Amino acid sequence: MLGAPDASSIGFVTEYSRTPVEPNDAQPGLTTTHTELSQDERAELERLRAETAEFRRQTAGPGRGRRFSWRALVAVVLIVLGCVLAPVAVLGVWAGNEVSNTGQYVATVQPLIDDPAIQNVLTDKITNQIISRLNVDGVVMQASAQANSKGLTRISSLLTAFRSQISSSVTGYIHSTVHSVITSHPMEVAWLQVNTLAHQALVKVLSGQGGGAVSASNGQIVLNLGPLVAVVKQDLVAHGFSLANSIPAVNTTVPLFQAKELGKAQAGYRLITTLKIVLPILVLALLAAGVYAARNRRQALIRAGLGLAASMLVLAIGLLIARSIYLSTVPSSVLPTDAAAAAYDALVHFIKLGLRTVLAVGLVVAVAAFFTGPSRAAVQTRSGLKSGFEWIRRFGERRGVSTGPVGQWTYLHRRGLRIGAVALFALIFVLWGQPTALLVILLVILLLVVLGLIELVGRPPAPAVPAVPA
Repeated sequence: MLGAPDASSIGFVTEYSRTPVEPNDAQPGLTTTHTELSQDERAELERLRAETAEFRRQTAGPGRGRRFSWRALVAVVLIVLGCVLAPVAVLGVWAGNEVSNTGQYVATVQPLIDDPAIQNVLTDKITNQIISRLNVDGVVMQASAQANSKGLTRISSLLTAFRSQISSSVTGYIHSTVHSVITSHPMEVAWLQVNTLAHQALVKVLSGQGGGAVSASNGQIVLNLGPLVAVVKQDLVAHGFSLANSIPAVNTTVPLFQAKELGKAQAGYRLITTLKIVLPILVLALLAAGVYAARNRRQALIRAGLGLAASMLVLAIGLLIARSIYLSTVPSSVLPTDAAAAAYDALVHFIKLGLRTVLAVGLVVAVAAFFTGPSRAAVQTRSGLKSGFEWIRRFGERRGVSTGPVGQWTYLHRRGLRIGAVALFALIFVLWGQPTALLVILLVILLLVVLGLIELVGRPPAPAVPAVPA
């Protein structure tokens, strides 16, 4: 687990620790600033010495293999377990939020009413329900009989002859009216209201109680069309189609999802909902314990971050595979392919947001751990940034812009300020209601800006000028 220092670092530390430093009076022209190390340089030197000693201790002895380390094995096992459970935790948080958060559930199903495929399905289903209850053919034949009884034989024969055309025209009119209602803003409002009320019914379905607008029937999750038909009925009457008053109450359902394994799904869903809070805490505890048990904790932290990101990629691939399986198993007679795809995409929308967020967090942690490490690229990057900030600070001071005592205080307390900034942004991320990958990126950018300001404002004290002997 311990990353081996490069040869240049070992040579530098060895030569620097062995080379004696002559006092100023033995080296004319050498000032104090060249013989004394700054606090940061001293800390970097001590860290390199410790890593070099550890590296030599592990590789000491000719022909001797590396000893087995229980700490390394325990660290690997804990980190792997945390990465494996991470996708389960994402699904658990999604499931718990879908049940407990009505706003998120409504946000999940809201795009369905705006999808053209779903609108066409609802239009066909509602039109068929209305036509089947109106019995247009029966009404035309009844009118023909009444006309014939009153001596209007010509009208009666015309009604009989054009019965199919009349029925088709009425069906087309109702279909166009229903489609205009389904695509209108009042229907969108009604859709949101119906699904808001149906959220409690969904909880009953997943808990095994059943009932409500959303229910389980014959291995399917179905939606009751009664409230939607009532909205269409009111609109038809409002447009002067008084025949719609004869439409009786509708309790027909339309299938939304296949649920052949509903019993197992309900048991698993209840378990995941119960573990909604426990699973994320368990994942973080396993990863933290793995990093703590490792010999080289920085390397372990990098691998934990990359493993967490990789587990989210596996979850994303699993969602794609599940989507193809779902679309291939849904019969077109039950739900068209485009409508089934829209329903599935709406269902997993928040799962995708969650896995993207966790993936971004894992990558950020891995990158941060790498660039704070002892590798040559990380050291050169930090040195370049530090030199750039020092150049900007000196450029401002030459033009009379100085941070003064505030800069000196910031320099003396820069370590605490860095830790406080990181802790503050981590707290914002944890307390955010529904964090996204975009939020992670914005927080990282703001954190880098704050850390850059700390380095820029921090003004090291002026070096002491040695007294010149008379």
